[in-house]
Amino acid sequence: MKRLFLFSLALVVALSSTYAKKPKKEKTNEKTPYRVSCVAFYNLENLFDTIHDEGKNDYEYLPEGGMRWDGLKYTHKIHNMAYAISKFGTDVTPQGAACVGVAEVENIRCMQDLAKELNTQYQRKYVPLLLEGPDRRGVDVGFLYDSVMFKPVHVKGHELKAHYADGGEVKSRLQLLVSGYLQGEKIHVIVNHWPSRYGGELSSRATRDTAAMLTKSICDSIYQKEPKAKIIIMGDLNDDPFNHSCKDVLGARKDRKDVEKQGYFNTMWQMLDRGIGSLAYNGSWNLFDQIIISEPLMNADPKKEWSYWKAQIFNKPFLTVQEGKDKGAPLRTHKGGVWQDGYGDHYPTMIYLIKQK
Repeated sequence: MKRLFLFSLALVVALSSTYAKKPKKEKTNEKTPYRVSCVAFYNLENLFDTIHDEGKNDYEYLPEGGMRWDGLKYTHKIHNMAYAISKFGTDVTPQGAACVGVAEVENIRCMQDLAKELNTQYQRKYVPLLLEGPDRRGVDVGFLYDSVMFKPVHVKGHELKAHYADGGEVKSRLQLLVSGYLQGEKIHVIVNHWPSRYGGELSSRATRDTAAMLTKSICDSIYQKEPKAKIIIMGDLNDDPFNHSCKDVLGARKDRKDVEKQGYFNTMWQMLDRGIGSLAYNGSWNLFDQIIISEPLMNADPKKEWSYWKAQIFNKPFLTVQEGKDKGAPLRTHKGGVWQDGYGDHYPTMIYLIKQK
């Protein structure tokens, strides 16, 4: 009996020890309580078709032009651009980007070909928008929107009136305002491609300052009608966040705490401070491809409405040179006149908005 008792006691202790050491059942991951929406910008680096547009200096991008731009190269360019755009935002939200502003597109035909490739190859529902501007080369800004997630109600092109230091008139791209409803909530997107640094940064500064004044004027007009307007300013600004046009004329701030009522927050500035840029020149990085948001969007309550969450520079490996002296830089379509069958000389940029389900 004593042996039986001791055996039973030992068994109870062993079982108690086993159950004590058994790990607790892990909780299953709950789905996020927030909806996420991606809004992006991409400089497509000379998306020209192979047909001459009357009155435009597009001769370099014709079959007999300097780039020997033929149907094969154009088809590859459309395929590459569509593939890149199809990946926008998918790290975070499976439906991808709700809308994409683009720069350096020749005409609406190119936008239509791009949308067709996206919709047929990647099962998207993108609709293209483009208004022709006065750029001498014929490149414009455009807009792609997913017809399920975004409904435009107002589209307008604003022309820039500016001059270079030598008195020459600037023939720059329109600033494209697209107002609409992002999954039921109104936002305003201004797509930009500000004047280049032709002649040097300092001598051309006034042209971008003038462009910044035009952008601010558009925003002021929106604010007059909608004091709590959610505005997204995006584009290739040909300036960095700390340059005069962005920091002083537009008044876009680096830190959220410094943004005043109806002011602007530059979602990209802190990334540049960490050495992350959207284009490389002579081994150094710039961040010309900026996304700037209005204070009401920055301070919106995500429990009730779309609110800014975070920003991203889309510098994926497939968009990047992997070897040689340009290693780490964006993989371009052409380099030194040689066709590389790449993507573009700028990385895409994007922001994510969140809203409670």
